[in-house]
Amino acid sequence: MVNNIAEITGIPKQTLSIGDVVAIIIGIVVGAGIFRTPSVVAANASSETVVLLAWVLGGVVSFIGALCYAELATAYPHAGGDYHYLTRAYGRRLSFLFAWARLSVIQTGSIALLAFVFGDYATQVFPLGAYSPAIYATIVVAALTGLNITGVRQGTGTQNLLTTVEVLGVVALIIAGASLIAAPETLTMSAPAVESTTASSSFGLMMVFVLLTYGGWNEAAYVSAELRDPGRNMARALLWSILFITALYVLVNWAYLRALGLEGAANSSAVAADVMRRAFGERGVVIISVLVAVSALTSANATVFTGARTNYAWGRDFPPFAFLGRWSERADTPVNGLLVQGAVALLLVLLGTLTRKGFETIVEYTAPVFWCFFLLTGIALFILRRRDPERPRPFRVPLYPLTPLLFCLSSAYLLYSSLAYTGVGAFVGLAVLGAGALLLLLLRPPTLKHE
Repeated sequence: MVNNIAEITGIPKQTLSIGDVVAIIIGIVVGAGIFRTPSVVAANASSETVVLLAWVLGGVVSFIGALCYAELATAYPHAGGDYHYLTRAYGRRLSFLFAWARLSVIQTGSIALLAFVFGDYATQVFPLGAYSPAIYATIVVAALTGLNITGVRQGTGTQNLLTTVEVLGVVALIIAGASLIAAPETLTMSAPAVESTTASSSFGLMMVFVLLTYGGWNEAAYVSAELRDPGRNMARALLWSILFITALYVLVNWAYLRALGLEGAANSSAVAADVMRRAFGERGVVIISVLVAVSALTSANATVFTGARTNYAWGRDFPPFAFLGRWSERADTPVNGLLVQGAVALLLVLLGTLTRKGFETIVEYTAPVFWCFFLLTGIALFILRRRDPERPRPFRVPLYPLTPLLFCLSSAYLLYSSLAYTGVGAFVGLAVLGAGALLLLLLRPPTLKHE
């Protein structure tokens, strides 16, 4: 029985180093997006300078958000992360909806999405038949869930290894691109040419894709209770990670532009593969397929690791879900939370398999709900500053209130964009969130006890 495996203990242990958290952040953020979105960004840019500016600006916006999260995570270190901040700021009802959204939409949707990306690229190297991507996706969800159930050190050790491989692969891509200079005959790649898409800049649409590619750094908040000396190390982990990721993203996009030119990058349906094809021929396509598969696997593992922490915090607060709030003393990890999260992710893999539009559908499914709660978390910083002024804050957001206001405005813009530029999948995600609201009507949230 699961309940016999995962016995309740007091609190999670502080076993993670700053390097572990940095690896988790980088592993989540530097995922498959950097191999998909640059061509869309280039297609909406008026010049190469605008492309690079957009990626720098994306890093600046992420850095501002990281400053806000650093204050929240150091003032309120908790395995629930955003869930805990929303609880303190708004009460149990809103935090219940957030936990429901994490379990049914945001986190499990991200796991399924990354599993499909892994399956798509692994199939190019070693196909498993007609349903090869779905088979790979199922294996990834099951294997990573099982790995994290075995213990926290196994999960973080795997994360550190995968992140190292991923970063080295991106560096190799940068070197390959830097060694090439775009030639006229290479500017039109395999994809059909577009009609002067670069002539008119659509900076707003560019930033939608840029910021989506930077997304995921906030997951560090979910391991704040397991980080050694979080008051000192959490801010460092967040800010160092964002600076590193920004540098990596700007360099890899510079490499794309150097190798393919603006038009070549805009017209490419697989910009990284086209760079590697120019550098190494068809062998390069295999190399990049392996790299993207490793990147997706890295992000999926980190997403599995952090997602179960919200389930743990949710289960401790709501008696009907108490089985989720059990922490395994043997494995030092929330076993039940991992099992339920894995089961929901497998259902979404099945949904993606049936629709045959897994990537697009799940992006639409998750985006509006994610940005809605991201905005509410930013507003929570203002509320908690006013409501809890005596709380020790090892790290304070500089230039308050301007910095968190900028963070809230950027989140509101992404919420608008996720509704304006997506299709029916967005409304399905909102409908699932609505189902959580109906479930909440049947429950009586417990009284909040401030810690």
